[in-house]
Amino acid sequence: MSDREAQIEAFLAQAGWAKASRTPVPGDASTRRYERLTLNGTAAVLMDAPKGAEAPSEPEGASIEDRRALGYNALARLAGPNIEAFACIAHALSQRGFSAPQIYAADMEAGLMLLEDFGQDVYAKVIAQDAADERPLYEAAVDTLAAIYRSTFPQVLSYRDTTWRVRDYDEAALLAETDLCLDWFAKDFGKSFEGDARSEFYALYADSFQYLEAHADGLCLRDFHAENLFWLPVRDGISNVGLIDFQDGLFVHPAYDLMSLITDIRRDVSRDLKDHLIARFCDRAGIKDDVDFRAAYAVLSDTARNEIARLSSARRSEIWKAAIPGIAPAREASFN
Repeated sequence: MSDREAQIEAFLAQAGWAKASRTPVPGDASTRRYERLTLNGTAAVLMDAPKGAEAPSEPEGASIEDRRALGYNALARLAGPNIEAFACIAHALSQRGFSAPQIYAADMEAGLMLLEDFGQDVYAKVIAQDAADERPLYEAAVDTLAAIYRSTFPQVLSYRDTTWRVRDYDEAALLAETDLCLDWFAKDFGKSFEGDARSEFYALYADSFQYLEAHADGLCLRDFHAENLFWLPVRDGISNVGLIDFQDGLFVHPAYDLMSLITDIRRDVSRDLKDHLIARFCDRAGIKDDVDFRAAYAVLSDTARNEIARLSSARRSEIWKAAIPGIAPAREASFN
C-alpha cells in the first residue's frame, strides 16, 4: 500500500466511511483524482488533490513577474493544489441557495475531501438522451448564472477555519490564455510569436479588454459548461442546477460563464438558442442586452478559444482536432 493510499484510508476511517466501496470516476484536466463511494446505500465523492502535485497558485502580494516565474497556475490565477478554494467557494454558494456539493469531511493539509454526490444526471448526458431537454436545462443554468451575478460575494471567503481570497481576472491572467495559443497552437503551423510579434499580439488583446469595463464584475465559476453541471429536478429554483469544478473562480465580467456555457466546443448550441439565452441572462441579471454586452461576450469568447487551441495542440491528436472543427480553421486563418 502506498503512503497516499494509507493516508486516504485513514481519512475515510475518521469520516466513518472506511467500509465504503470505491470506484474511480473520470476527473478533469487537473491533477485531482475522484472516486465514487457507496456505503449502506448512501453515495459520496472522494476528491484526492495531493499538495505539491502541480505548480503553485499565486501567493499573496505576488507581482506579475513573480506569477510568471511561478508558472501558469499563478499567472492565470488558478487554484492549483489548494482545495481550500473549492471548500470556501462551495460554502459561499451554498449559503446563498445554490447547489454546490456539501462537504462531509475535509483534510485541507492532506488535500482530501468527501463530498456530496449529485448522481449521474450530468447536463450533457441528459440532453444526449432527450434533445427536448436542451432548452429548459440551459434556461435553468442561465437563471442560476444570473442569480449568482445578482448575489454579493466578498473577496475573502471562508469555510470553518479556512479562508480563500477570490482574485480578479486581471489582464495578466487573460493574456496567459493568449500565451497558450502562441506557445502551442501557432507552432503547429510553423509560426513563431516572439519579441515584437508577441508584443503586438498582446496589444491587440489588451485593447479589446476595454469592453470588459462596461459592466460590474461578478463571481465567475470559470468552468461552467454542460459536463460540469448536474440536473437536480427534485430541487426548486436556482438549486436545481448542481455546480462543481469552481475552485478556479474569479471576479470578472458577467459574460464569462455565460460564454463558457453556450459556446462550449463539446456540443453545438444553435444560434437561435444562443441568442435567446444571452437575452434571458441579461433580463434576469438586470443588464441591458446591447452592443456593449455583446462586445464583451465576443472578447471573452475569443480569449477562451486560445486556451482550447492549446489543449488540442498539446495532445497532438488529429482525432481530438476533428472533434472541434471550429477551432483549428479559425486559428489557422489568423496565422496566415
